[in-house]
Amino acid sequence: MISRTSRTGLVAASVMAAALLLGQTGMAQGIDSTAKKIGNKTASVAVKGAMKITDKTYKGKEGPGGQTVYIDKKDRKYYVDEKGKKVYLKPSEIRDKKED
Repeated sequence: MISRTSRTGLVAASVMAAALLLGQTGMAQGIDSTAKKIGNKTASVAVKGAMKITDKTYKGKEGPGGQTVYIDKKDRKYYVDEKGKKVYLKPSEIRDKKED
């Protein structure tokens, strides 16, 4: 038969072990999301750099959120999102740049 003190100690140890495991899982998720954000930013910067070399910048125009608009070889207009993906634009989505 297990004494009351021993039983309390076992319960406390079980709760502590569970808390430690859950804490490590939470930290791992935080590290994963941080790595994902860094990867997305790196991809975005790399694609934008490549676009400045291969495609033309649409001067005097911007995307719906103030993004730089590029023109590809097929005369399609697009901008690069925060994940490094091309987002093609309709003519109605392109606007004149605001003067500061």
